[in-house]
Amino acid sequence: MDLDYGPEYDAFRQEMRLFLKLHGHRAPTGQARAARPSAEAVEWQKLLIEHGYTARTIPRDYGGYGSEPDILKSRIIAEEFSRAGIPGGLANQGISMLVPTLLELGTEEQKRQWVEPTLKGEVVWCQGYSEPGAGSDLASLKTSARIESGEFVINGQKIWTSTAKQADMIFCLVRTEHDAPKHGGISYLIFSMDTPGIEVRPLKTMTGHAEFNETFFSEVRVPVGQIVGERGQGWFVANATLGHERGMLGDPDALENRFQALVRLMKEERIGMGRAIDNSVLRDRLGALQAEVAAMKCNGMRILSNSLKGEPGGMAKLIVKLQSCELAHQISALAIDAMGEMGILYSGSARERMRGTWQWNYMFQLGLIIGGGTAQIQKNIIAERGLDMPREPKLPKISGAAKGTADMLRQKQGSA
Repeated sequence: MDLDYGPEYDAFRQEMRLFLKLHGHRAPTGQARAARPSAEAVEWQKLLIEHGYTARTIPRDYGGYGSEPDILKSRIIAEEFSRAGIPGGLANQGISMLVPTLLELGTEEQKRQWVEPTLKGEVVWCQGYSEPGAGSDLASLKTSARIESGEFVINGQKIWTSTAKQADMIFCLVRTEHDAPKHGGISYLIFSMDTPGIEVRPLKTMTGHAEFNETFFSEVRVPVGQIVGERGQGWFVANATLGHERGMLGDPDALENRFQALVRLMKEERIGMGRAIDNSVLRDRLGALQAEVAAMKCNGMRILSNSLKGEPGGMAKLIVKLQSCELAHQISALAIDAMGEMGILYSGSARERMRGTWQWNYMFQLGLIIGGGTAQIQKNIIAERGLDMPREPKLPKISGAAKGTADMLRQKQGSA
């Protein structure tokens, strides 16, 4: 196995390291939970686009850097941001999911109108997919649209709509062909969240924050030109978007960043008379997680090799989101245990560690195991295709000074 990228790529890596050394101090901080990017994050995004470290292959006509696709350079960029512990470009539903969908399937007018302001963080999007009774079986959705005076008139409800309260725009699935089979009667519309007839009701989760929302549509009028693809082709367009969503949720570099943050935490936190990392039980769990993170990185290299050969990723791509989300949750669980009794503090406590980031992640990541395709359904697909199913996530074993921390946090979740 040859992991040497070659002289051209070594030079590119050095160029990027110099950029991060000179400009890394300008990177935004505290953006993990932000629904809208800060002014600092928007300026950082524009600087990265200017130098080709994000939106690298998106044409300049649409606000990108305009470089020819080069998978190895894209990989080096991700590696170097991870190595430096500096956030890369913005990653949200509009940039990571809608932009590639529009570039693939949108009209020229849609690309010119929406790609650049979305890339630059000037327009925030939400996703109108799931409904009560149409979650895993998304094609059962009932939100409908009829044609009237050159407009779609939408009525219905969406749920689990991330960032709906802060979003400027929505990409939304509606049923337009009522006599067609359920997968064939769906259309994919894009429209403003300020359109009359839209009501957003925040849903507070066990994190104590309203990451999700219910969204109601009552006689919402949308021009017929604001459709991506043709009428009745929305299922095809929606699946293109979902493919990009799963890639966003399963980033192996983000996973390694979380693991390295865990190592730093365990070196700082003390349990009893020593550091958390010196506790043999916790250290064994850390070593097991390190092995799994390394395996995910190797799987990423396998996918990279397939791409360089022009081969499909196949099952290797399918397991990325599944394993990464479960592994991220286990990393957060160990972080909480490593804090000992302080691990149960959350939401404003005077002795709270890192503003409750690890506790928030622990609870929020349970939702990511469901979002973008539930773990159970993905495991069934893997089993049907003849690949060994990933092991079920297990609650970590806890002993010594860490005993009781996770149980107490789970009790708190149960009462949330």
